[in-house]
Amino acid sequence: MNWIVTEIDGKIASVAADYRHFKRIAAEVAALPPESVGSVGTRKISTEELKEAAQFLTWEDLRLFGSDFQKGVWKALFDLSHGSGELRLYSYSELAAMVDNPLGVRAVAHAVAINPVAYVIPCHLIVPKESMDRINDILSTALKTLFQGSDVYLLDSIDVGEYAYGKDLKRELIKLQLGR
Repeated sequence: MNWIVTEIDGKIASVAADYRHFKRIAAEVAALPPESVGSVGTRKISTEELKEAAQFLTWEDLRLFGSDFQKGVWKALFDLSHGSGELRLYSYSELAAMVDNPLGVRAVAHAVAINPVAYVIPCHLIVPKESMDRINDILSTALKTLFQGSDVYLLDSIDVGEYAYGKDLKRELIKLQLGR
């Protein structure tokens, strides 16, 4: 699969399977003073290239357009895959608590849904609370078995939730990122 990377002055503004974010980014750039933007461009990269690049990107390598709240949610997600959190599946409720807004699950879910930087900001790792509850129940039961749950594979047996590019791609990105 090819991903479309949109960059502004060498900083990544979006990574998407299509041009869905480009119109919004173009409108944001058009509202900026002309002297504040040097170049805007897009390029295509493979999933393998995206995976490789994502390992070395820092938050400062991104140029994101959104509200402070949305950027806070995206930063919390980014941090999950860049060292300050455990890399695993999380529920929307857990993410809401991480951004100090435990009652704002819907607002957090909206920010996750409009994440402009696929895979780099790992919105695919956020699943419905019911799915996390099911995972925890299965793991709890599996820990009582001879293999202590080491043989449990859950991804194909749970609802991973919605994803802008479809549930099948979400499952593939989860497998790719979590190494399962």
